[in-house]
Amino acid sequence: MKSLLRILAAAVLLAAVGLWVARGANRGWTKTNIRHETPDPVTGLTGISYEKGFVPGIDFLGGAALAAGVMAGGSLLVKKKI
Repeated sequence: MKSLLRILAAAVLLAAVGLWVARGANRGWTKTNIRHETPDPVTGLTGISYEKGFVPGIDFLGGAALAAGVMAGGSLLVKKKI
């Protein structure tokens, strides 16, 4: 049980880091709307539009690290089989 919790903690942390890197390694806060600046072809002014999407940020990594830490710490509370 101890090793299962530790392996699960490592898997959660690795999956979170992998997702964070795959989605752009955003070093800001997590975003649920992605901003796009599009220039108007006639006037040349830049317009801003938003698209629904998910970009995990540092808070996402912190939450995953906290969850992995709780699981790894919980493994210390499990008694060893005799």
